[in-house]
Amino acid sequence: MQDAGATRSSPPSGVTVAVLTYRRNAELAALLPLLVQELRGCPCAGQVLVVDNDPAAGAREVVTAQALDDVRYVWEGEPGIAAARNRALSEASYDLLVFIDDDERPVPGWLTLLLQAAAGSGAAAVVGPVVSEFAAPPSPFVVSGGFFDRRRLPSGTRVQVAASNNLLLDLAVVRRLGLAFDARFGLTGGSDYLFTRQLHLAGEQIVWCDEAVVVDVVPPERSRAAWVLRRAFRTGNGSAVIEVDLAAAGPARARERARQAGAGLARVLGGTAKAATGVLTGSLPLRASGARNVARGLGLLAGAAGSLYGEYSRPRETAPAATSPAVAGAPPVASAPGVPTTPAGPP
Repeated sequence: MQDAGATRSSPPSGVTVAVLTYRRNAELAALLPLLVQELRGCPCAGQVLVVDNDPAAGAREVVTAQALDDVRYVWEGEPGIAAARNRALSEASYDLLVFIDDDERPVPGWLTLLLQAAAGSGAAAVVGPVVSEFAAPPSPFVVSGGFFDRRRLPSGTRVQVAASNNLLLDLAVVRRLGLAFDARFGLTGGSDYLFTRQLHLAGEQIVWCDEAVVVDVVPPERSRAAWVLRRAFRTGNGSAVIEVDLAAAGPARARERARQAGAGLARVLGGTAKAATGVLTGSLPLRASGARNVARGLGLLAGAAGSLYGEYSRPRETAPAATSPAVAGAPPVASAPGVPTTPAGPP
């Protein structure tokens, strides 16, 4: 295995592009042909892996209908994004694994750009930017608060944490370190935050590739004040829980807990003052950004206290019974030409 930061001594065997999906069939149907096109423009072997986390296996029909040779479908019965991410880790056929969300669209050449950044840097992970587009005009509150304004950095910048919505991983490094996505965060979000923080703390590099853009199509229900404030709370909550968890048990953890609580309180107080100023002056940007700070600060306080917010909690659902011994423990998964299918093991 190469040292951290060293370039690979041999080219990768190929790349698996993983799409984790839960009841976004229309979005998935639009995305898959784009990913196949990206694969065909790459200099190495590749495959698209669809990991369906829907108990009803709803994405199976989407994959079957398209019958694309470079797409493989698996069903993951354990609910939660962490389980789906781990399934992608175990099912990946090649040395490199790229995650993209099912409601995103890559720009042309996106995958090649990620691969070039990985080859040139020797980094264990490469992360690219996500740019939001709105399916319907967002509320003025959302625009004024910059809730969907994401960071952009010069390519090659080293970062300490990354989301998995546009992320390349060197699986040789991941497996050497024994990393996996923590199931505790399966229905809360944040398992990618913890995973990449662990990768960084192990001495591995995560580098930014600013040209490898994916577009996030924001549906109307996510471009409203209530949703973005809940998301601000959740991101603060998850980051506090994770940073406390990463600290060594004992005094170090107590100090980190106090640090997160202090940061949360400062955000709540500062955000309240900013929002109040916005109300008094009629400034919507001040009011919106102040509310955002308050929501994130409350999340930090809750996380410092050990409370974890389940943003992705689901109603109790039962998977359909398998109808064939070949897929015991999974919903019926029919094979079709060009659509290899693999069921999960019994839950």
